[in-house]
Formats: sequence, C-alpha cells, structure tokens
Amino acid sequence: MTTQTETNVVECAKCGRRNRVPATGDGEPRCGNCHAPLPWIVDADDETFAEVVDRSRLPVVVDLWATWCGPCRMVSPALEQVARDLAGRIKLVKVDVDKARQVAERFRVQAVPTLLVMRAGQVVSTQLGAAPAARLRSWVEEALAEDRPAGEQT
Repeated sequence: MTTQTETNVVECAKCGRRNRVPATGDGEPRCGNCHAPLPWIVDADDETFAEVVDRSRLPVVVDLWATWCGPCRMVSPALEQVARDLAGRIKLVKVDVDKARQVAERFRVQAVPTLLVMRAGQVVSTQLGAAPAARLRSWVEEALAEDRPAGEQT
C-alpha cells in the first residue's frame, strides 16, 4: 500500500524555474527546464517515514526535531543550506518527534535535534545537537564517503 505524500515547489538555483518535487520517487529531482539537480527537502511522520526515508535511493539526512526546541529552529536553515549545496546527492527529511512518536522510539531519541545520515533504512552516522552549516556539511560528506562501497569515488 502506498501512502499519500506531499509535493513541494522548489525554485531552481541555476535558472529560476519553479519545479514540483514529490516527497518520494526514483533517482533525484532535477529542474524540468535546465535539468540541474534540485534540493530535496521534505517532511515525514510515522505513516510516511518508511516510504520517504527507508526506500530512498539517495542517502537521507534525517532531522529529528520539535517545534518547542530553540536549537532545532537554529539548525534548520543550516540543514536546508546543506541540502541545497549537496542537491542531487542527498535528501533532507524533517521529522517532528512530537508528531512522530514511533520514529522517535525507533531511533531512541532522547534529545533534539538529533540528526542522522541514513542509507537503505540504516543509520550510517549520528549528530546530536545543532552545528553551523559548514560543520554539518563536513559531517554529511564524511558519512557519505565512509558509506561508499570499496572502489567507488565521487
């Protein structure tokens, strides 16, 4: 059974065209006009997490956050910048742990923000707490490099 997932509208950084980007799909989103990679930033909850995250072909950065959390609100723009910088290489999925209790339990979230890099439903790296965009990008790139099969290069 397929669950209903949202579609976001994203402006292409290269040509400015607005594109609809679904929460799920094969490959990675590209601009319909110039074919540049688009940032893939979506929300998930208990019902959509498996479809949006576990089945993603791209590595996923999961932001486990809460609306009442100040550091969560501070790290959100930094994560969105990382998603724009690494467009075509990662998917950013934001999960409000107060609305997604099963996801919070699955990852034993004890503090927010808790950030995960996942591939094929498996956690490959964890970051607790907020950090600046440059540090988050380095963390994601290191996780992607460590997770790469032997002999594969970027």
